[in-house]
Order: sequence, then structure tokens, then C-alpha cells
Amino acid sequence: MEILPNSINLTHPQSNLRIQLQTDTRYQQFIANAVDKQVLGYDMKAAKLEDVLQEKLWAYQDQERRKSKRQKDLADIMRLVETHSHLYDLLLHEVKEMF
Repeated sequence: MEILPNSINLTHPQSNLRIQLQTDTRYQQFIANAVDKQVLGYDMKAAKLEDVLQEKLWAYQDQERRKSKRQKDLADIMRLVETHSHLYDLLLHEVKEMF
């Protein structure tokens, strides 16, 4: 277990499954929206795509994050929208201009 300022990361040495628990209160709204998924053979609740995008947008906007982390968040945003075009309308204006 790794405890970070806004999350707790859970791993097990005999599994490829990695779980990240967000402790920032903004993420509480995501719980009600969670969807059933099968991940590496486990049935579990996971954030829906729109909420994953929102998390990435928050991370990208966080000026306290390292620039390299923010660039990775931007790349994740781009990949999400490229593979799920309906998410485009949820983007920030400044990010839409990059498409």
C-alpha cells in the first residue's frame, strides 16, 4: 500500500491488478456513477468514462503538478477522446483547440 496526498494505491505482489482509491472529496460524486466492469478476472465497480475524463481534466489544470505529469494527463485526455468521440463536448475550450 502506498499513501499519497490525494490517493491510496493498493497492489499485491501476486496480482497484476492495481487499485487507486481517490481521497479528494471531489471524487465522491463518481461513486454513484460507477459502472460494473471485469478487470483482470475480477468483477468490480469502476469510474465511468466521463468521470475518468473529468479526473484527467482536473489533473491537467492543477498548476501544482509537475509539467511532465500534466503533459501525461493531456495525452490521456487526447487518447480518451480519440477512442470515445462523444467525450469531445465535455472538454475545456483550451483543450478543444488542440484537436
